[in-house]
Amino acid sequence: MNLTTFAFILSGVLLNACAQLFLKAGTNAMGGAIHLTAQNALPTFLKVVSQLPILAGLACYGVSLVVWIVGLSRTDVTIAYPMLSLGYVVSALGAWMFLGEVIPPQRLLAIGLIMLGVILLART
Repeated sequence: MNLTTFAFILSGVLLNACAQLFLKAGTNAMGGAIHLTAQNALPTFLKVVSQLPILAGLACYGVSLVVWIVGLSRTDVTIAYPMLSLGYVVSALGAWMFLGEVIPPQRLLAIGLIMLGVILLART
């Protein structure tokens, strides 16, 4: 995989992870868990789509899709798709840094293993 292709794939992964963080920030701003019922579906939907972090997350998803398609057109899916696992790493670190989530030691070990796998994959 050349540097340009890697940049497209990595940009898609990073945008996707940013989308997750924005969506979580938006749900946190709404007070946490969303409980849907038939009676509150429309007001809840309107409240969700009025949250700026949620709109930012949806925008990140849209851009990541375009970037991902470009990257995918330039490499094998057997290389590109596993790179999505980097999203777990970025999301976990972002959740720790920006949302105050705790990353216990076992999760840190898992993140390290994911990184090792991505490094091995990128070298093929």
